[in-house]
Amino acid sequence: MLPVECAGCRERRPGLRHGVCPECVAALGALRPRAASPTPAPPDLPHCVALGPYAGPLREMLLAYKDHGRHGLARPLGALLAEVVAAGVGTARPVLLVPVPDTAAAARARYGDHLGRLARHCADRLRGAGWPVRVRRPLRALPRPDSVTLDSAGRAAAAESAFRVRPRPAPAPDGAAVVVLDDILTTGSTLAAVGRALTASGLSPTVAAVLAATEKRHPS
Repeated sequence: MLPVECAGCRERRPGLRHGVCPECVAALGALRPRAASPTPAPPDLPHCVALGPYAGPLREMLLAYKDHGRHGLARPLGALLAEVVAAGVGTARPVLLVPVPDTAAAARARYGDHLGRLARHCADRLRGAGWPVRVRRPLRALPRPDSVTLDSAGRAAAAESAFRVRPRPAPAPDGAAVVVLDDILTTGSTLAAVGRALTASGLSPTVAAVLAATEKRHPS
């Protein structure tokens, strides 16, 4: 088999499993979901749980998946996201997964809805473990600037008017945990805006589950 670039370390290796070498699989397997919150946290930010920091193989996998068309990584990343959901919800019970919606422009640039794919694989993994899971899309995203070009204040302003509730969203099943899914937690502005929109629609988030959380670096 011809060598393929590992999505986690960028080394060319033969026979990669789901596009990741054994060393990066081990590094990802050592991560444990934990509470995460930006400083300062925006008002109305749901309780957030992240698999790990936005660094190392996890960062490289997310970049390869989102920006370099490695859509086959949706399956392993979705399985990792399922671990975060399970840790955030705790005891197994009905779960309603709500992925943060992409704008139409972002979906075109990435050849599809990247969080939608992650949500499907996440749901499959949870169902395989016996969790009753549904994926819902009660929000739509309005056009907004690319967050990569914005500072913290710009992200907050853009997120504030970025989401609209679809007409007549279905209620959550009785006793269900409403879990917002995102890939990376940075300032928290997007998740706070999604949380407010969902609460207004009657779907108050129980927790937000993300794969990676950025960590502020303070100058020494």
